[in-house]
Amino acid sequence: MSKASVIAIDGPAASGKSTVSSMLAERLGYRFVDTGQMYRALTWEAIRRGMDVNDEKSLTELAKVTGIEIGANSAGCVTVNGRDITTEIQTDAVDRNVSPVSKVPGVRKVLVEKQRAIAKGGRIVMAGRDIGTNVLPNAELKVYLDVSLEEQARRRHYDVIQRGEEADYDTILAELKRRDEIDSKRAANPLRPAEDAVHIDTDRLNAEGVVSEILRIVERT
Repeated sequence: MSKASVIAIDGPAASGKSTVSSMLAERLGYRFVDTGQMYRALTWEAIRRGMDVNDEKSLTELAKVTGIEIGANSAGCVTVNGRDITTEIQTDAVDRNVSPVSKVPGVRKVLVEKQRAIAKGGRIVMAGRDIGTNVLPNAELKVYLDVSLEEQARRRHYDVIQRGEEADYDTILAELKRRDEIDSKRAANPLRPAEDAVHIDTDRLNAEGVVSEILRIVERT
């Protein structure tokens, strides 16, 4: 169906990257990899060990020795050293600390090497925040999902409520603003669109609409 064997999808938190990428991969018969889950997994492990998330040297060493697998047992399954933590990485503690962990240059270097190794086989849709600019700069198709901060907060608020947890919209809005600022200003591969990325405004489209738009682009590549 497509000449594009490697598709990179980037965007800020709650832009729909994971949902859209997963749906797109299923339509194309490709593998889906959410690189954000790898950073969340490492953050979870750091918290479990009681580590200081601002200790860059220790976090880099942790990244080197931690076995993180995406889809090791089933689609979307996330494991750390063989333990399934798919649901455990979706917590407020991980949300608050994933940006400080993921901005560490040594951590990014280790995990990017793993991500590139995964993508070598092609037929993959990889989602993250620096896929088109750093991880897979030669991807045949690069997509950047734009979303307003208010829409980000609305989606995240809805997701938390759906999990049966309490959520305050204004608190979520402030946290997302802080996280996006950290990711956009970090020294190592900041969040930004690749120069040749196709921009899609997800404020005006649901996930199905975004996938349909990307598929139209794929068919032209």
